Amino acid sequence: MSDNNSSDSNVIRTPITDELDLHTFQPREVRSLITEYLIACKHKGISPVRIIHGKGKGILRRIVHAELDVIPWVNEYHIADTTGGHWGATIVYIDTS
Repeated sequence: MSDNNSSDSNVIRTPITDELDLHTFQPREVRSLITEYLIACKHKGISPVRIIHGKGKGILRRIVHAELDVIPWVNEYHIADTTGGHWGATIVYIDTS
């Protein structure tokens, strides 16, 4: 049975590109979002991916980096250079093979 008022109405649809901006997401959503998004990028052959976590207090950056550390097909990641958002973004290189 389908309910028109299901939680699907709360789903945020995000196009799969080489950039993921986390500003519209809650910190509790970020871990699973990063993994799911990078899986979609892997399937599409997209690498590198820029994850925008913002500068702030570094909470999102730490969450992002902790999640990247446990994904086996993340080859490398680093803070973006000054033209890519500097310490407000992370560049992620994934194995797309």
